[in-house]
Amino acid sequence: MTIHDHPFEAWLSVCDEQLDGVLASPPPLSWLEFWLNPRRLRGSDFLMRWSQGVWSEKRLIEAVNHTKEFVAIPYGPSGTAPTGSVREFELYFERLEAAGLGKIKRPDLLVFCASDKPAVEQAIAKAGGLAELPFIAEDDQRLLELLKFALAAVECENSLWRARKMPDFATPLRPQRRLGGNPGLKKGAVLPTIIIKEEDREPLRQWQAQQNVPVHIWHVFFDLAYGLAFDRAEELVAQKLTEPTVQTFQAPGGATTKKTIFKHYYHYGYPLGSSAEEPRLLPAFVEDKNGHILPYVSFDGGRLQLSGEALQVLRELSGRRRV
Repeated sequence: MTIHDHPFEAWLSVCDEQLDGVLASPPPLSWLEFWLNPRRLRGSDFLMRWSQGVWSEKRLIEAVNHTKEFVAIPYGPSGTAPTGSVREFELYFERLEAAGLGKIKRPDLLVFCASDKPAVEQAIAKAGGLAELPFIAEDDQRLLELLKFALAAVECENSLWRARKMPDFATPLRPQRRLGGNPGLKKGAVLPTIIIKEEDREPLRQWQAQQNVPVHIWHVFFDLAYGLAFDRAEELVAQKLTEPTVQTFQAPGGATTKKTIFKHYYHYGYPLGSSAEEPRLLPAFVEDKNGHILPYVSFDGGRLQLSGEALQVLRELSGRRRV
């Protein structure tokens, strides 16, 4: 296994789409060669990625739970990982790797009907608590007991953009020659998209088929969020309505690799929610035993309110689950 294949490195990997323009032309800083732990973090972009990912998943869970009609829990390893320090975060993924589950792809969240909450909590307790879920094999009866109540599984993505201010936001789709006459926008258009990595498609497809739980992609921006059913995303690729994009990802240790992603226009998804209260961007830093300091920006607070369209999607899933 190469360094950047390790789950810790994979989760913190950063691509242009996620941080394009956020750290444009930074001045030379002495902490670019900072050693935080055995894996070198080459700048605040990796720590921002960590903070942003933790923040967006919590925001989605709170938004679902706030409806009183549905509840959400973290299911993938990132949602139950410790958030107190990057070192604790890394050690958590080391444990996951040691358990032989480091490469298993799981959706980040599970969504249930609020009426099933007592049964869900009982199943979680039998499994040893939320923090233990990532360390239990998919075919374990304890997980199957939990999954039988799930309405949907959610793969979370996030981007450091105000969606409403993106230059091509609200631009209608028009026939494009490169798409064979299918609707789209000019190449390089800047607008909200719902991202799925090519490497995640087959694992998510297999997970959905094995567990019989529909997967949805929820992509959070600073002010808005959009959802897209995984099955619909697969149709968009098959119909060539979404073309592949090759991105360069960089892991904290500096290793780079090119990966294909699919950026689905938000027009094809459903409005998931909007910001009812904006988060605060707070200064933060980490310091190693030698006194080296690495500053970054952390995300705190904020509230996302689910849209009527999102609630309708969940209600329809609930109706199908109970048939």
